[in-house]
Amino acid sequence: MEILIVGTGYVGLVSGACFAEMGYKVTCLDLNHEKIEQLKLGQIPIYERELEEIVKRNVAAKRLVFTTNYKESVERATICILAVDTPVGKDGAADLKSITAAATSIAEHLNGYKVIINKSTAPIGTVHYIQKTIREHLEKRQVKFSFDVVANPEFLKEGSAVADFMRPDRVIIGCESEKASEIMRELYKPFMLSFERLYFMDIASAELTKYAANAMLAMRISFMNWLGELCEKTGADITEVRKGIGSDKRIGFAFLWAGAGFGGSCFPKDLKALQAIGKSHDLSTAMIDSVIAVNERQKQLLFEKIETYFQSYGGVEGKTIAILGLSFKPDTDDIREAPALVLIEKLLKAKVNVRLFDPVAMPHVKKLLPSSKQVSFCEDALAAAVGSDGLVLVTEWKEFRLLDFENVLKQMKGKAFFDGRNQYPPEEMAKRGFDYVSIGRAPALAALENEFPWVEFKKEVPIDA
Repeated sequence: MEILIVGTGYVGLVSGACFAEMGYKVTCLDLNHEKIEQLKLGQIPIYERELEEIVKRNVAAKRLVFTTNYKESVERATICILAVDTPVGKDGAADLKSITAAATSIAEHLNGYKVIINKSTAPIGTVHYIQKTIREHLEKRQVKFSFDVVANPEFLKEGSAVADFMRPDRVIIGCESEKASEIMRELYKPFMLSFERLYFMDIASAELTKYAANAMLAMRISFMNWLGELCEKTGADITEVRKGIGSDKRIGFAFLWAGAGFGGSCFPKDLKALQAIGKSHDLSTAMIDSVIAVNERQKQLLFEKIETYFQSYGGVEGKTIAILGLSFKPDTDDIREAPALVLIEKLLKAKVNVRLFDPVAMPHVKKLLPSSKQVSFCEDALAAAVGSDGLVLVTEWKEFRLLDFENVLKQMKGKAFFDGRNQYPPEEMAKRGFDYVSIGRAPALAALENEFPWVEFKKEVPIDA
């Protein structure tokens, strides 16, 4: 069984490498010639744990090859997997241009029965659209070949995509053909040795499952972020609230962290696509609208906290802010929809100087930010702190958990620490000498209360009052 994967992004490259690791002969195809040449040389265009060594190992074993040639790849393959980009269009719906192009190219070179698997996140009806596209092109060629199209959405988390693929929670398959079902069972058999995690269902349900899963997780995050603001207004502590609700086994603790908002290539895009699907069927999308609105609001919150804090120090203009973490989440170099980018943009507009550090994502940010006296890229967290009036943790990389706070504070000009991921105990940070501001919790300040008129301090009432 030979596999062709069209697209060498996160999904395509991880899928191809992992199938090859299980012993399959895999061809990864992309029309970007430069990218393919880099991959042939072992240069991985994305940062993903374990991926580079798996790719190099399987290229060396000749189980994994890279190409731009559709003809040879399609003719050899038993299975063709579509893993192409489906960006959000102007109307919020998924743009299917890349899927159309891939399906057309496969149809042009189809030479016998194939299973075409759609792993690209796409709206309900995409599998049938692919079927129609292929049939039309076979008719133009005046040939008849049988084929099946299957929905097989991916559930890979950036930063742990290899582990997720090799040890999946579940594999969702939307299929109409018994022949295709058997091939899909065979394809995933090496991944199911410990226990069965294949879920076969109708095509529409499989297509919707991907959007539903991401929307559910995004809702949990936005709900916690909304609760975080409520906590700050009422004097509650979001970390305590999380313990209280997460200990309910019906809810659990996953995706219950308040923070600076979510980003990445999946949640924002899939929410907008689901919103468009709902509207196209005349359904109210109020719930999805709220999730999106809360997240957009949350991305503004760190700047507002910074601006408010520095009101007591002559305003934010001209200050220097160090930012730790630029990727949308740890263990990835992906900066798409990253909260750090929103913060940087607002700080630069406010004439604030920024000092930036991220373990892997800085090359991507350098391409986005024009050369400027306001922007400095630093070699580590300590270097970023040099001369800064405030420090902001935006992405919770593990290396930031045990910062050398004593030296960080010595390097800083000020003492403000804004924690966008609630990584540290407020009282402990205050004892270290920081004015510590986080999400959904009261500030913990190292200075005297009269220096901060914007903070409402809780005063103890005498027992005999």
